Amino acid sequence: MPEIGEIQAHAERVEEQFAGKSLTSFRPITFYVLKTFAPDPATAHGHTLERVTTRGKYLHMWFGPIVFVVHLMQGGRLRPDEKQSAKPRGGQARWTFDDGTALLLTEAGSDKRAGVWVLDSSTDLDTTEPLEGLGPNADTLDIDTLRTILGENSMRIHGLLRRQRIIAGLGRRLANDICHEAQISPFAMTGKFSDEQVEALHSAIGTCIDRSLEFERAQTEIVASKKRPSAVHNNTGEPCPRCGEAVREVAYVKYSVNYCAACQTGGKVLADNTTSKFLK
Repeated sequence: MPEIGEIQAHAERVEEQFAGKSLTSFRPITFYVLKTFAPDPATAHGHTLERVTTRGKYLHMWFGPIVFVVHLMQGGRLRPDEKQSAKPRGGQARWTFDDGTALLLTEAGSDKRAGVWVLDSSTDLDTTEPLEGLGPNADTLDIDTLRTILGENSMRIHGLLRRQRIIAGLGRRLANDICHEAQISPFAMTGKFSDEQVEALHSAIGTCIDRSLEFERAQTEIVASKKRPSAVHNNTGEPCPRCGEAVREVAYVKYSVNYCAACQTGGKVLADNTTSKFLK
């Protein structure tokens, strides 16, 4: 699933291409993509796209009294719609503008989960679904807030980084790379972090997000996960970029956690199954 770097760069591209254009229509192409029944999306008609912002893994498109909140999930993309066909392949929703251009939300694959919420721009969006309960954005997290979060949530750090209601915007790729950058075991318990580890983790979050954003800004659209550069994520067996030792993994049914034993676990190899006694 796209993480905070991909989402931010995607929002910047949409804003660059469509900001200042007046909306003439919004049409859900599938019956399940629109997640709200009020306010009426037509309220945005005649208003210009003011800006495109992000909150965690969500994009916000601001049109006067209306905000369209979009979650791309795994395969969703917002793309200029040149053909504007009645039944575009993978098409989920379309925004059409007064100059004849259009923006199309598409979603690849059969598991359609991308969604659009229409919200009143005058409300506190963080108190409204789907944003209610999200943790602070990872890219705005100060060290004191991070220290408080770690103290209040005793759990393995890899899981904490991916939990959107604790810290918003990170996923498995960045969680793997952040732990590697900070030289912390992905299964270290947050309640035992030293001041030095908190500082290293805070620095690593910023560094990894910045690297991701730099790469994504050089792309014309969100690329496949395997094309995104990573220190350890999905690099099992490849040399660690810091020490040269082979990157290892702990495999689960649906995903894996990657790490470097030499850099992160004092040389200890974590057993590759879900019932292992992990390094604390």
